[in-house]
Order: sequence, then structure tokens, then C-alpha cells
Amino acid sequence: MAAKPHLNLIFTGHVDHGKSTMVGRVLFDTGALSDNDLRKLKEEAAKLGKATFEFAFAMDQLKEERERGVTIDIAHKDFNTQKYYFTIIDAPGHKDFVKNMITGASQADAAVLVCSAKEGIQAQTIEHAFLLKVLGVQQFIIAINKMDAVNYDKAKYDETKAALIAKIKPMGYAVDKIPFIPVSAYMGDNIAKKSDKMAWYEGMTLVGAFDALIEPKKPLDKPLRLPIQEVFTITGQGTVPVGRVEAGVMKPGQQIIIMPEGVPGEVKSIEMHHQQLAEAVPGDNVGFALKNVDKKAIKRGSVVGDPKSPPTVVEAFKAQIVVLNHPTAIGKNYTPVFHLHTAQLACTITEILEKKDPKTGQTAQQNPDFIKTGDVAIVMIKPTKPVVAEKYSEYPALGRFAMRDMGQTVAAGVILDVVPRKG
Repeated sequence: MAAKPHLNLIFTGHVDHGKSTMVGRVLFDTGALSDNDLRKLKEEAAKLGKATFEFAFAMDQLKEERERGVTIDIAHKDFNTQKYYFTIIDAPGHKDFVKNMITGASQADAAVLVCSAKEGIQAQTIEHAFLLKVLGVQQFIIAINKMDAVNYDKAKYDETKAALIAKIKPMGYAVDKIPFIPVSAYMGDNIAKKSDKMAWYEGMTLVGAFDALIEPKKPLDKPLRLPIQEVFTITGQGTVPVGRVEAGVMKPGQQIIIMPEGVPGEVKSIEMHHQQLAEAVPGDNVGFALKNVDKKAIKRGSVVGDPKSPPTVVEAFKAQIVVLNHPTAIGKNYTPVFHLHTAQLACTITEILEKKDPKTGQTAQQNPDFIKTGDVAIVMIKPTKPVVAEKYSEYPALGRFAMRDMGQTVAAGVILDVVPRKG
């Protein structure tokens, strides 16, 4: 049997809107979580006095998180629908976990934005929606959760939906193409099965919407690009980096180069989900053993590429950014932390070339002195140390970034052009 096409799915939304419960419910309703798993989780939840949390626990890996009753850490879980094989990237809703969300968004083929009909839109709901859009996620599903808590009231659903549309439409979301699905993750309404409590809703279930997603084209014909997420030393295998192939193909025996360090190497073996692969293609999250590469020579943020067409180490780059949330204003020489693919480093805005009208995309002002929350601008950026970056048009995953300062995401953007480093 041919393998089903694989998609990465990110669930995002405010921390209290039932996202983890929804993920757990999807896993249970698609058979990825057994009755036995669920029973164990229920017992554990009941012991901790959190009896309704058993689905959320499905995503929790660490014991102390269970005891605190919160869900953090990016966790990967797989499930199957009739058409696809999915990996869920869980990007938690806490403020300081936006960086996980950024890593997650840059790997996602589609996103489920969760908003509670009971609590309504929160600032975080909008921040996440905005980040997903700017970071290049193309396909969206909106789950309006906790319908059980509002007595399955159509008016509550309509109100939440209208409020969401008013916020996300100006960001460039094609709201007429996005399914808005009323669900109760806790009760299981409209997750995998149509709910009889919401006869007024005629659309798809959540799992039905997953099958209606379109499989993205894989850039197989491009040179290899794989940003490293972590590097391990494994006995008998040596240096084993982990990361997601973003372009090209990786095979055992292949010669590679790791930039910005300029370290050459050879791929010994590749594995995914504890299985050896004959090749890794875009979208695959893999671990791969390298020959003749010292673990200390490379790190998270380094990029594996083809020696004939190595990843671009940049002197500077030109980008379009959207200022999301800055308490004052951003001027020249502003140096926040950039999250660019898996790299994190300080970069400086050296020039503000123009300010655009976010509604039309036209130039509103040339060379402004500063930009503020809500502005869209074209800027020149200089990294404070060597880093790989590519044009968004050529390698989307290596051409988008978020800017963090003061514990929050202040801006996000895409790279329009790069100035390669010499020598």
C-alpha cells in the first residue's frame, strides 16, 4: 500500500480555549490514542483533581507539567485520516512560548486556530492568527470550541465567527475559503462525528476539514536545505543532528556542507520515527548520523545543504516586516532577537526604506524615521553574527522570521533579497 501523503498541522490559540483537549480528542477519535491510553490519562487527571483534563494530558510529556496542570513544550503526535497522515505540532498558548509557535508555524502545512465561544477572542488569538499569516502558513481551519458551555447556541457561534472575521480579514485571510467549525472538544461534537446538538450547522466536521486540505507541492528539485533543530551525540552513530528537510532530497552516502560554519560531512544514515530511510524529502522531520563531523562544530540554527549550492550566509538582507506589538516605535539601529528558521540571534535594522499602507500594499512614505505597531515596512537588516538566510520566494522556510523583544513578538516578516557574505 502506498504511503498516505503527509501533512504537518499546527493547533494554536489562547491557552484556556481548549486546544490541548481538542488535540487529545482528535487523537482519540481517529484511533491514535487507545481506550487504554485514555483510561490511564483519566486516572492520572482524577488523582490531580483535574478530571476534565484527560484529553489535554494526551499531549503532555513531562510529569511536572501534569502536576501543574499546564501544557508546554512542542510535542509531536501522529494520526491518520482517510486521505492523509498528519503530524500535529503543538505550539502552546503561553506568552513566552511564542518562540515554539514560531518554530511550529514555519513547519506547518496548515493551521487550526482555536477560539472559545464562551470566552471569545483574546489578544493571543489575534497574535497567533497574525503570526501564522506572516510566517507563510497557507491553509487555515477555525474551530469555535466550547459550544457545550454555551448550550450549542447558534447566536454565540455567529457572534464569535463575526468577531474573528472582523479581526483577520484585514490581515489578508481569505475568510470565505476558511471553514469555521462549531465544536465541543470535550464532548466530541463535530470533531470526527457530526453533532446532533447543532443541527443548524451544515458544514464539515473538524476531521472532514482535515481531509479537505490540499497537499502542498514539495520542492524536490531544489538544492538541499535542512535547518538543524538539535544536535545529539549517540553512541555508535556519532554526531546526529535533527531537523526538517525544507528543500531538496537527502540520502545516505551524500556529501553535505553545513553553513554558516562551512563544515563538510557525509550522511551515514537517516531515520524518522525509528525507521531507516533511503531518502528524506521536504516535510520529513529526521535524525541523521554524520561522518567526520564534530558535534561542537555545529549547532541549532546551522543549515545543512548541498556543497554544489551551499546555503547562503548573509551580510545583510532586505525584508518586509509587520510591526505587531511595540510599546513605542522602531527606529534605525534597533537590535532585537530574530527567530529565523531554527536560528536565534540579534540583528540590527540599519535602514527603514519605506512604509506601506497595509490595506493596499502601496508605498505610504519613503525613508521614515521610525515605524510603530500596525505598520508594514521594507527594511534593511544586518545580523550581528554569521547566519544562513534565503529569499522567501526561493526557500519560504528559510526566508521568514519573527522579531522578539521584551518577552514578546514585536514584528514578523519575510526576506525579499539577500546580500551574501564575501569570502
